[in-house]
Amino acid sequence: MIHSQLRSGYTTGACAAAGVKASLLFLCNDQRVERIELTALDGTALTIPIKAVERLDERTIRAEVIKFSGDDPDITNGASIITTVKLVEGDGIKFIGGEGVGRVTKAGLSVPIGEPAINPGPRQLIRNVVDEFDRSIGLEVTISIPNGVELAKRTLNPTLGIEGGLSIIGTTGVLRPMSEDAFKRSLVPQIDVALADGFRSIVFVPGKIGETIACRLSIPSGAIVQTSNFIGYMLEAAADRSVERVMLLGHIGKLAKVAAGVFHTHNRVGDGRLETMAAWAAAEGLDRKSVAEILSANTTEEAIGIINANGLQRVYNVIAARASARAQRYVFGRLTVGTVLAALDGTILGLDQNAQLIGGELHWDLRS
Repeated sequence: MIHSQLRSGYTTGACAAAGVKASLLFLCNDQRVERIELTALDGTALTIPIKAVERLDERTIRAEVIKFSGDDPDITNGASIITTVKLVEGDGIKFIGGEGVGRVTKAGLSVPIGEPAINPGPRQLIRNVVDEFDRSIGLEVTISIPNGVELAKRTLNPTLGIEGGLSIIGTTGVLRPMSEDAFKRSLVPQIDVALADGFRSIVFVPGKIGETIACRLSIPSGAIVQTSNFIGYMLEAAADRSVERVMLLGHIGKLAKVAAGVFHTHNRVGDGRLETMAAWAAAEGLDRKSVAEILSANTTEEAIGIINANGLQRVYNVIAARASARAQRYVFGRLTVGTVLAALDGTILGLDQNAQLIGGELHWDLRS
């Protein structure tokens, strides 16, 4: 059997550090290079091609590196990462966010408010590069991504409070193909930002439906956290950070799974949507024929139609309360959970008492 190993790449931070090294080689040694050898923060040896190096004046050099993400589906793959290195009086490095690099506007991230969104890992990589030359020199390092503003619209940056472009990221400098664990970890900073904004109650939305409804109900955007399918993981992250209350708000097709004790809600990992709806409808008095129709339905929307046709809309509140109870049990009672169930068209089907309390605290408007 032929084994195909996924290719690793390098982060935007590693690109910036390679650009700085290429610029310093040209500035200090009059040496123009086509590739840079770089040691990542985890000790991995990286070889990064340099697309261009040019002198802007006697103290300023600009270098361009093309981001390579390997087999990771990273939106910055192929983007130009441009570093401009300028010799200045004094010592130390001043980091500047150029075109397409965002600025931090909310607390809770690894970079203070007002700073360019150049994360600690890339900053350290660049310091290591500068130390290879002379620790005492003073530098201004400006990092730009020409199409960064447009690319940032496809990220969580606006939610996290990074405005005006992308972040220069990378824990080590090596970009390995995105694992599920890496994706889950990328969601957690939303919780930190919400806490830094002063929210002790937050709203988990597994997808676009929940987010749209939350906005329609006038729930503060700073309290809204996207979870994707990783509801259990995010509940644990919230509990570990002493979040007091979480509202689950989303389509019944996702949250009925939570009522059944399924906390990774991807359909290939866990399902039971129709079975859960059928079981609780039966417990509320639905006849056997209609229960069978729910079990053989193609979609949850079809199941909703059967429940509504039988006048059993109260079952949605029951399922919501069950989802909350299972979620609280999942984190051993370390936080309070409320649940709001919605249909595909955004109609709110049901909710429990905890959701009412959390929504009230967040000043939602149920009349919307």
